[in-house]
Amino acid sequence: MDPLSEVLSLLNTQSSFFAGLKAGGAWAIDFPPPDGIKFNAIVKGDCWLTVEGVKQPIQLHAGDCFLLSRRRAFSLGNDVAVPAVEAETVYRHAINGVASYGSADAFFLIGGRFAFGEEAGLLFDGLPPIAVVRNGSDQASVLHWALQQLAHELTHPSPGSALVVRHLGHIMLVQVLRLYLAQEENSAPSWLLALSDPRIGAVIQAIHLAPERRWTVEDLAGIANVSRSTFALRFKQKAGLAPLEYVLRWRMQLATRALRSGHATISSIAQKLGYDSDSAFSNAFKRTMKCSPREYREMRNTGSS
Repeated sequence: MDPLSEVLSLLNTQSSFFAGLKAGGAWAIDFPPPDGIKFNAIVKGDCWLTVEGVKQPIQLHAGDCFLLSRRRAFSLGNDVAVPAVEAETVYRHAINGVASYGSADAFFLIGGRFAFGEEAGLLFDGLPPIAVVRNGSDQASVLHWALQQLAHELTHPSPGSALVVRHLGHIMLVQVLRLYLAQEENSAPSWLLALSDPRIGAVIQAIHLAPERRWTVEDLAGIANVSRSTFALRFKQKAGLAPLEYVLRWRMQLATRALRSGHATISSIAQKLGYDSDSAFSNAFKRTMKCSPREYREMRNTGSS
């Protein structure tokens, strides 16, 4: 399994929700800060997107998508000068998850919200508050197909639509992340940016294939086929953290998932991740998660009961 697929499969999707918005005439809507990752795609028409903390409004056209990776309020409208109404009042009367506002004939948007657990930081921390993916490239064809299918399922629900919508939403999330990687060559350091670098991406894949191995910087530099110093600098520039810090963080991602499942013993988890003793594993876990493995498991079990 490739690293992006693996990380997405590890994320604890606590909930996901999808809805649509049809609008027309002069309109503007204020949305509260989303719980989780907010994803929207324009099916028809144009609009302006204004995000809290972002200086300039962003104009969006049919086929464009945007991803909000932070809890920030935002507004959508066809004119930034139009007074906005609260989203709650608009969606209160939604039918099958699709709300209508104004003449509702010029604009159609599909929105999705993914609420992930704390482990989502590896994937989303390096993204800017707002990531926009423009329509018009060959790479956007899969996204366009999924968008049309999702629009059909929302507006013409039939048996099984809820499941289809959820899977289509995840396909669109993956595709947006792919397209963002392809267009953001000069982004700030992040895990996604590191994946886009062939040498660093190969190293990440190797770490994921053998997280229990006692990796050294020399070992990883050999996989990248560059010198130790060149590799360490390039990894930090792309990923935003040192190579062995990444090894530790990935091990802890795997550890938290194993602890949440409630089946494996702490000793077996430690051994599987390459630790010689429970105490060594516990110390590494505490440095990263600020609590012991046992405390983490107890908190998660209490929270799910």
